[in-house]
Amino acid sequence: MDAFDAGASSLLRQPKAVWATAGASVVAFMGIGLVDPILPSIAQGLDATASQVSLLFTSYFLITAIAMLVTGFVSSRIGGRKTLLLGLALVVVFAGLAGTSGSVAELVGFRAGWGLGNALFVSTALAVIVGAAAGGSAAAILLYESALGLGMACGPLLGALLGDASWRYPFFGTAFLMAVGFLCITVFLKEQPRPATKTSLLDPLKALGHKGLASAAASAFFYNYTFFTVLAFTPFVLNMTPYKSGAVFFAWGVLLAVFSVLVAPRLQERFGSLKVLGGSLVLLAVDVLVLGYGDHTTAIVCTILSGAFIGVNNTVYTELALGVSDAPRPVASAGYNFVRWFAAAAAPYFAPKIEEWTDIHIPFVVAAVTALLGALVVVVRRNALTHEAAELESKHATEDSVAVFAN
Repeated sequence: MDAFDAGASSLLRQPKAVWATAGASVVAFMGIGLVDPILPSIAQGLDATASQVSLLFTSYFLITAIAMLVTGFVSSRIGGRKTLLLGLALVVVFAGLAGTSGSVAELVGFRAGWGLGNALFVSTALAVIVGAAAGGSAAAILLYESALGLGMACGPLLGALLGDASWRYPFFGTAFLMAVGFLCITVFLKEQPRPATKTSLLDPLKALGHKGLASAAASAFFYNYTFFTVLAFTPFVLNMTPYKSGAVFFAWGVLLAVFSVLVAPRLQERFGSLKVLGGSLVLLAVDVLVLGYGDHTTAIVCTILSGAFIGVNNTVYTELALGVSDAPRPVASAGYNFVRWFAAAAAPYFAPKIEEWTDIHIPFVVAAVTALLGALVVVVRRNALTHEAAELESKHATEDSVAVFAN
């Protein structure tokens, strides 16, 4: 039985603290895609343009990127449990405030606060799950990846169900669910031991001095531009009702979850991580190009299909980022995420702007090019991405503390 099968067999035998944290993680990841099906409704309700509404993603991920330099600093000083609760509390407050917004500017500002809370939570959740889980880190990572996929799938569905009545309700619903998560973690999760060494604000940046980690971050930067062009711009292209748009992105999220948790590890075992990643990025580039130039039905199919490639990429990038350097996993993850989340902030802003400057097809051409650039980095920097990885694999396999990779 390999590590993946061992993790799967231990998945359900977990203490309440793990289930509480994993449940809150589902809701946290739901917040990423929650606004997808209601973007057109928000634009209509607040009399805003597509590029203005897309700033909901930009502010969210820009703050998330910057916060990656802060989360390790905070959690290594106040502990994982308090960091989780602080993050949840911020999400509850700012998600609730987002539902009361009277303008796009207010909503964008509240989403920024929401992004800070989410960064504090998701950057700490995996380490907490691993520390409290039964069955070793394999089962814990599998559970966390499952929570991520489920959240990404259910976010658009919740947004559609609540957003059909009003675009404000999904924000209130998220605030309520995160409040429930706050209570569950308060009751079931005990404080975990703090790291022996405190993390400084500059440690993640110093970790990027490693050529392998810098290469993984650069490739992921280009990939994330493609990823979030699909997530943030496609709803305007599809121009569907919240229910229909929610159904499309629910199917997209299901594929993301299945390919991330079940398919990617098998492909890696058979073909190797770099070949799988390079091939998946090329296929994603083809998919988004067809999405941009196809008819409405083709666009729907390609949107859903992109979830499979994104799921594979997320898993492989996680392992590359956490295993290619000798930096502690939380520090390596923070530096890596600091770089890649800037692309997640840029894509939602530039995609509608590019459409305004050119036409509706060109944003997808740009997204296809960035996916190919991500693959090119993998090919050109393959030696840096594999150097030392074999030596470090054994060391990392025995570590009980791992960092988050928030897709």
